[in-house]
Amino acid sequence: MEIKNSSISDVQNILTLYDTAISYQNEKKGLPWPTLERELIETEVKENRQWQLLIDNEIACIWVTTFDDPEIWGDKNADPSVYLHRIATNPKFRGQNIVSKVIDWAKEFAVQNKKEYLRLDTASINPGLITMYVRNGFKFISIIEMRESNKLPSHYHNASVCLFEIKLNKN
Repeated sequence: MEIKNSSISDVQNILTLYDTAISYQNEKKGLPWPTLERELIETEVKENRQWQLLIDNEIACIWVTTFDDPEIWGDKNADPSVYLHRIATNPKFRGQNIVSKVIDWAKEFAVQNKKEYLRLDTASINPGLITMYVRNGFKFISIIEMRESNKLPSHYHNASVCLFEIKLNKN
């Protein structure tokens, strides 16, 4: 297993994995992500915010990090935090607890970057996802009602968003 930043040569594979995740979200009757633009993924790659977990040189999972998320977290955005977004597991690796490996990595990443919290959200009331996040150490914070915002993807517009965080030990 290896975790590393994605590169520009990975962009098509990333887009394919996100399209697969969107199909899965639709199949599960969840609130799907919008189709993601290549330019967005390329920007995240160039900013070293797009990550991948590789197993036997195959992408098993992808996600994005940021140190700032004011549109969703409001005043809490002032807390030093790492925010995880768009975690997508390759269907070939589903059921292998890949997300827990991402969360373990993200905790270390946050501590290395002198952050006090690891945070994420889900733009729907998804009991299975909520249970998985709580089982992996996240505390359910609240449900907020979003308004339309030109700074957020469309799946956040007028949506109920569940907020989660892990308070990190400062060692």
